[in-house]
Amino acid sequence: MSRMRSLVLTGALLSATTATAAACGSGNAATGGKPAVMAAFYPLQWISQQVGGPDVSVAGLTKPGTEPHDLELTARQVADIQDSSLVVYIKGVQPAVDEAVAGHASAKAFDAASVVATLPATAEEEAHDEHGHDDVPYDPHIWLDPSRLATVAGKLGERLAEADPAHAAAYRQRAAATAAELNKLDEAYRSGLTGCGKKTIVTSHAAFGYLAARYGLEQIAVSGLDPDAEPSPTRLAQVADVAKRQNVTTIFTEELVSPKVAEILAKEVGAQTAVLNPIESAPDGGDYLSAAKQNLEALRKALECPTTEG
Repeated sequence: MSRMRSLVLTGALLSATTATAAACGSGNAATGGKPAVMAAFYPLQWISQQVGGPDVSVAGLTKPGTEPHDLELTARQVADIQDSSLVVYIKGVQPAVDEAVAGHASAKAFDAASVVATLPATAEEEAHDEHGHDDVPYDPHIWLDPSRLATVAGKLGERLAEADPAHAAAYRQRAAATAAELNKLDEAYRSGLTGCGKKTIVTSHAAFGYLAARYGLEQIAVSGLDPDAEPSPTRLAQVADVAKRQNVTTIFTEELVSPKVAEILAKEVGAQTAVLNPIESAPDGGDYLSAAKQNLEALRKALECPTTEG
């Protein structure tokens, strides 16, 4: 009799554990009944929080300070993706997320790159890519163009309104406000990068194609879309040659990637180094907008742009 009771209790405990695990990923118990939104990495987490506001529970899949391209999902994260109300991601940035999303209902997956015009990946970018981006024939770094991210905000507002009609008006209002902030940032870039003495930026990896295209700059990247790819000696020589011919005075590095190659290149061409943040991870202080404004100031200094009043 005691053995029978023990078996019954064990079964009950297992059932309760399973139910609790399911609830944690479902956006019900663990999220206070709010829709659960899983954001692949920082800029998508930021925009999901801006648009979703207090009506959703947003969780990021990539920890701060982690290079998003290197993400490996835990079993718990895969389950959370499957159980979430919406997954916000960009196909081609994180193969692990792409694979997990492939089994998710399409109505619950929001690929931010699918709602904007994308730029093709160049042959140089594809040649240096080792993390699967060559499965997607475009540059996925759309968040570095504020005008494109403004479009994403509007579309995300609509997707959240569909998923949670009770708060549809609030989602649309916050989406419009977020888009307005991003369009204001876009205008600051357009005016701030007008009349500059230089137009060429040398970057650690090819993350800034959208920014360059939007504001009339030329990006020369040491590595391709994959920031961890080792550039060949031939590529380094090509970049050094361009930097010398165009009198580049700043070689841009970034926070999540070793600056060693950029420092060697800068010494070779007689330039200095400075940080240009691809905003792939949460900044140490501030948010997406403040990091983008810091980038603008770094660009203005490197490109010898005219001073502005105020």
